[in-house]
Amino acid sequence: MDLPTVAIVGRPNVGKSTLFNRLVGRKLALVDDRPGVTRDRREGEGFIGDVAFRVIDTAGLEEADADSLLGRMRAQTEAAILEADAVLFVIDARAGVLPADRPFAELVRRSGCPVILIANKAEGGAGMAGAYEAFSLGLGDPIPFSAEHGEGLGSLQDALREVLPEPDEEDEDGEGGKGLRVAIVGRPNAGKSTLINRMIGEDRLLVGPEAGITRDSISLDWEWRGRRIKLHDTAGMRRRARIDDKLEKLAVSDGLRAVRFAEVVVVLLDATIPFEKQDLTIVDLVESEGRAVVIGLNKWDLVADQPGLLKTLREDCTRLLPQVRGVSVVPLSGLAGDGIDKLMQAVVDASEVWSRRVSTARINAWLTDALQRNPPPAVSGRRIKIRYATQVKSRPPHFALFGNQLDALPKSYTRYLVNGLREAFDLPGTPIRLSLRTSKNPFDKS
Repeated sequence: MDLPTVAIVGRPNVGKSTLFNRLVGRKLALVDDRPGVTRDRREGEGFIGDVAFRVIDTAGLEEADADSLLGRMRAQTEAAILEADAVLFVIDARAGVLPADRPFAELVRRSGCPVILIANKAEGGAGMAGAYEAFSLGLGDPIPFSAEHGEGLGSLQDALREVLPEPDEEDEDGEGGKGLRVAIVGRPNAGKSTLINRMIGEDRLLVGPEAGITRDSISLDWEWRGRRIKLHDTAGMRRRARIDDKLEKLAVSDGLRAVRFAEVVVVLLDATIPFEKQDLTIVDLVESEGRAVVIGLNKWDLVADQPGLLKTLREDCTRLLPQVRGVSVVPLSGLAGDGIDKLMQAVVDASEVWSRRVSTARINAWLTDALQRNPPPAVSGRRIKIRYATQVKSRPPHFALFGNQLDALPKSYTRYLVNGLREAFDLPGTPIRLSLRTSKNPFDKS
């Protein structure tokens, strides 16, 4: 179903993101007391009663030079207004109508889009004077509202029902699902947003030379070679010791949530300074979450001796990241658009490996051969017995070993088994889980 679109706009710190979270029913957008938290447009499926719509949270409108960061943020907000079927123009009822509100009210009026005026922070009757003052903006009757407490939802529902078109019944092809979920993560300024903009073919995400522009984890629907993809852009992840700002902590936490909900995670490295300690930490974090991994070497167009460096970096990857041995390493340039097809093919291949299942008969045939080539060690004079193995689930591949005294099995031997599973059943680059299940001794009275 193609839902109508509602954009939330207004000057900074009037409660737009709090309203967004209220409408989607979840705390998706980052919220803080300071102004200017939101930068990119964030989308979600909103609803009030039987009224459903696609809602867009936007950056606060401010006067700024077009080439500055604030100017680029404003351009993103104006793009959301042009895309919307209705605009929720939000003011702070307690502060009243400020001079900064008026030029933006004029901007919204000139767009020709239906406008609903929200006088936010009017809980318990507070700020009613500011709500009455909002009549002067010429945007119609203001709705006294409290995004924090949910007051005024009924009035907003009635207003939306009047201005929104009926949803288009389409895309009923029975495929279900929302496509392959792919998160792009990496250090600040690795080029994640630039890469996604090049993928989708539009300047949808805020980019620039400044590090740490992205804050919210932004999800976008895309199609690659007929396959539906849901892309998640995330904030750059620095070392925890360097993060002392509450807002950056929230942004990184939002990025980690995107990793947990993804199926494949592309760890984007700056090819001019690859495999720094933080890069390895990020890959280790993705592996511990059990997500499929692909490594992208961005800014490849800036590298000299590309063939020689690529060979070296792949060798470094095998040495530094044994937990995802065989992971795809793809050179690319998000700015020039080179290597995106190869990256997406690696993503699709990684997803298939991540979802692979192996029959119990094949696993035990491999296990018999592995035990003959390298038997498990003895503990206190008694040899550890591994009786059989099976795959208990996929996504990621999870295997279980059954036998006696398996709790005494050395880590070096479990690594031998995991590497054997990876090689025998063609499971490169994906996390592999191995559970050890020891049989109980029926004669042990304790």
